Amino acid sequence: MSHQHMPGFRIMPMPAPIPHDLIERFQSVVTPHISDNMHRLCGVIGLKPYHRQKKLVGRAITVKVRPGDNLMIHKAIDIAEPGDVIVVDGGGEVTQALVGELMQMHAQVRGIAGFVIDGAVRDVAAFYAADFPCFARGNTHRGPFKEGPGEINVPVAIGGLVIEAGDLIVGDEDGLVAIPADQLDTLLAAATAQAQKEQQRKEAILAGQDKRGWIDIYLTQKGVIA
Repeated sequence: MSHQHMPGFRIMPMPAPIPHDLIERFQSVVTPHISDNMHRLCGVIGLKPYHRQKKLVGRAITVKVRPGDNLMIHKAIDIAEPGDVIVVDGGGEVTQALVGELMQMHAQVRGIAGFVIDGAVRDVAAFYAADFPCFARGNTHRGPFKEGPGEINVPVAIGGLVIEAGDLIVGDEDGLVAIPADQLDTLLAAATAQAQKEQQRKEAILAGQDKRGWIDIYLTQKGVIA
């Protein structure tokens, strides 16, 4: 049951938990291997990291806000559980920052895994120093408003990808993906198999044994004559 107090303010139920051991296993999975096994269609475009190098893996708590307003992000931080990722659809607007150092500190103290913000952040040095995982579309010194409206745990659109509350978010130096909870086991197996296959390719390349014949075969099929 949702708790609706007035139009535009809605908090939907918390999503199902993701087993801790499954989250841990995704810590060693790189986003390209996940993306390749989701038909290369499913990924967030246009956000960049504002931390140093820490991997981001956790369950999505989604927030949809009015551009430039962070009231419901504050509420999401308060109700999120340790290990969750706050995923914010701010409409891609970067004229007002939606999160900054104080919110980052609140989130870190509560054990939140990180932020994904389709909008702007500020206090960039603080995110970098803390190495608190944060992906955002931009940054600005201009602060937010705190009036609403906004919704929590509803489907959101982030950089071309629809993310549902309860999806697993994985973010690294190559970008961000979101995996529906019912696909986690399948994707983990496929990504692990790809990693093993690529390791064999790496060893073959270093040994000068990687087979390159496929290139000329493909070009011949296209009518290219070497």
